[in-house]
Amino acid sequence: MLVLSDLDMGALEKAHSTLPDGDVLLVAADVSRPEDVAALTETTLARFGAIDVVFSNAGNFGTVAPIADYPLETFEAVHAVHVRGAFLVAKYLTPHMRAGGSLIINSSVAATRGDPGVYAYITAKHAQVGLMRCLAKELAPRNIRVNTVHPGPIDNDFQLRVEQDLGEEIGRDGTQFFNDIIPMGRHGGPNEIARAVLFLASDMSSFTTGSMLMADGGMSA
Repeated sequence: MLVLSDLDMGALEKAHSTLPDGDVLLVAADVSRPEDVAALTETTLARFGAIDVVFSNAGNFGTVAPIADYPLETFEAVHAVHVRGAFLVAKYLTPHMRAGGSLIINSSVAATRGDPGVYAYITAKHAQVGLMRCLAKELAPRNIRVNTVHPGPIDNDFQLRVEQDLGEEIGRDGTQFFNDIIPMGRHGGPNEIARAVLFLASDMSSFTTGSMLMADGGMSA
């Protein structure tokens, strides 16, 4: 039993087509809108009755620019998704989670560092860690675990757009820039991050809460 949610129903249907047969519910929602997250919660409970695992994975990047030029509306839009969105997901969904459940917030290696020009994304990822730590303390008595996973650069379209923006700002190839600062010398694969999330979702991490799981090829070391 699985619920997939995204802004774009077409993207949901495409993702669904890659999955094996099973009971899958697709719900279009904007995590920055409380009414959407409330409706997502109600639809999920009506279909499945309870919630065991939540993976909070919505994201946007913003841009790279000097502080004097950084657009306020971009800063606010990024925080609306990463911080407000993760908060709303926790607010509406965790009251219905069963004991032994797991909430995983997809953060980033960016939560461990600062880089000039990446004002919206990096501060939002730091904020997610604070949210996770507060939730971990509150939900531990209910035996619900809360952790963040912190991917480094991943070989996907989202990261490619980030690297194109960064490359324009620093005047060199953004992909090679990241490979040069990752100790393992390469981008991660989506399946490698999926395995980290699976660990946090499963009973293999039954005594792990309030933690930052780094999946970044050593970039934060």
